[in-house]
Amino acid sequence: MPASKKILYIDLDNTLVNFQSGIDRLTDGVREKYKNDLDEAPHIFSRMDPLDGAIDAYHQLAQQFDTYILSTAPWKNATAWHDKVLWVQEHLGMEEGSVAYKRLILSHHKHLNRGDYLVDDRGANGADRFEGDWIKFGSTEFPDWKTVTAHLSKLA
Repeated sequence: MPASKKILYIDLDNTLVNFQSGIDRLTDGVREKYKNDLDEAPHIFSRMDPLDGAIDAYHQLAQQFDTYILSTAPWKNATAWHDKVLWVQEHLGMEEGSVAYKRLILSHHKHLNRGDYLVDDRGANGADRFEGDWIKFGSTEFPDWKTVTAHLSKLA
């Protein structure tokens, strides 16, 4: 029996997804209305592009790890929950057998998920209390997907 793969979680916002690209696509009126809580703007999550190298990195890491997307959707933005599913389906596939098929977890309590590694840009929503190793995306040590995949590939 082959050894089981280590469990890897990857965040969406500012990790796989370029959040700023969604902000840039909002109308001036919507941007002004939600200026203090841009993540609550309806459908902002449907307007976002992947970060450079993110999709290729996810595909590579999904071959080496038991990989899931672990993200938080704003509580006051019901469209975010829907749009995050659609984003994953559009960029990583929606068919059975695709790399992220039924591998999206939306939670405000990331620390409750058991696993070996979490790639996340912030310690919010329990990421800083995750029991495995937290790889802080965008940090000096892990500024991009190239450094993250090189590091994780050694640990697979």
